[in-house]
Amino acid sequence: MKGRIRPRRSVLYMPGSNTRAQEKAKTLPVDGIILDLEDATAPDAKPEARALVRRTLENREAYGRRELIVRVNGLDTPWGYEDLVAMATAGADAVLLPKVDSADAVRRAVAILEAHGAPDDLAIWCMMETARGVLRAEEIADSHPRVACLVMGTSDLARELHAEHTPMRLPMLTALGLCLLAARAAGLAILDGVHLDLQDTEGFEAACRQGRELGFDGKTLIHPRQIEAANRIFAPGEEEVARARRILEAWREARARGAGVAVVDGRLVENLHVVMAERTLALHEAIREMEAG
Repeated sequence: MKGRIRPRRSVLYMPGSNTRAQEKAKTLPVDGIILDLEDATAPDAKPEARALVRRTLENREAYGRRELIVRVNGLDTPWGYEDLVAMATAGADAVLLPKVDSADAVRRAVAILEAHGAPDDLAIWCMMETARGVLRAEEIADSHPRVACLVMGTSDLARELHAEHTPMRLPMLTALGLCLLAARAAGLAILDGVHLDLQDTEGFEAACRQGRELGFDGKTLIHPRQIEAANRIFAPGEEEVARARRILEAWREARARGAGVAVVDGRLVENLHVVMAERTLALHEAIREMEAG
């Protein structure tokens, strides 16, 4: 499941039972949409939502380059097994498993999906929202080749930790760091958790900046009004892109002279900086293609 870079600056949760919202999502400048059969769908609406999500995925082309992910219910609920069976061949890019706390939980879900015809390119995303799950982040990230992304569930995690939501998110930093390490060691993407206060635009932008500085690929969102800031903050800026190009040009010139290092803007450039510059430009190009599409 590891491979090409794709933008995941903004990934919006959307109730699986809301037809109008799913229709509107076709026009939103968002990188990914999580069609949520779990928390955002009431218990008595879950079977109907499952059928609606399947119909939405049948019209997958209408969503363009947006990544479509379905969050299913857990296997310890009355709906989890049927969700996996229904989504195995529904056409989603990924299935998001809630409250993953072990590698075995991932493998059990994969076994059900594959038993019901899941294609080779159906990815697994894992919600990291329990204390035990965070402590087992490495084994979860390495649990199966289908695993492609870890998603922080900071709201449930804060509740389980008896922690508070603070502006600097200090109570979350240990969990965020452990999951980041596990994701990067396994070559996975990783998304930051949601910001619940829709009126706190300054706090939301600060959380986005912190998430990017820590190393997250993007942020999960609960409302379309959060898309613009997430897209802007998690995208390489103009100066960042220009510097990446200068690094690659200087590196090529240095290699042509037989040198192993180069200097750009007064700073030493080595191979690790070249790798980072190449990733910056690949992400920049992927975003351009996303927006053009």
